[in-house]
Amino acid sequence: MTPGERSRVFRQKYEAMSSDERSMFNNWSRAISDFTGWGLSESEQKEREVRKSYEKDKSDCLRCEKWRNELLKTSPLVIFMSENLKKSGMSFDHSNMPCMKCDEMRSGGFSSDGVIQLCYNNLFSKGHLETTMAHEMVHAYDQANFNLDWYNLEHHACTEIRAASLSGDCTWFQEMMRGNIGFLKHHQ
Repeated sequence: MTPGERSRVFRQKYEAMSSDERSMFNNWSRAISDFTGWGLSESEQKEREVRKSYEKDKSDCLRCEKWRNELLKTSPLVIFMSENLKKSGMSFDHSNMPCMKCDEMRSGGFSSDGVIQLCYNNLFSKGHLETTMAHEMVHAYDQANFNLDWYNLEHHACTEIRAASLSGDCTWFQEMMRGNIGFLKHHQ
């Protein structure tokens, strides 16, 4: 059967369908096109990409918020840091730990105004988020207790070393994930 004959047969079968069958077929056809991208115009493909990107961002952000809230209640490390931050006059909960999209390749950040940013688009597991939260909470603890000057490179280096050491950031597994495999010149 030639492509022209196939097209004619399809048109005949389509026109013979009831309106309910046609509606169901059209919905199915749109769903397949949306899923695969086939048969979409250039503008429809751009719209599809924007929608898919938005849906992924929304899903990643909701996952980050869910994990963050669970870790604030169940993680011994995060609970320990929260309790000690509270004793130092800083309190952390979900309201000052927003999940946000980050442009840079980082999983989180601490700002001197007392906000811990969690980068939902760069987190690969709940354990990674736990390490990130603990790392940033060490920075918050250092700022609250040691009068940090973030523009002093010695202060900044010291808090980074403490955060990496105390958060679990320098475990053998984390180093392996970064591609640092070997037995010499490692922190741990």
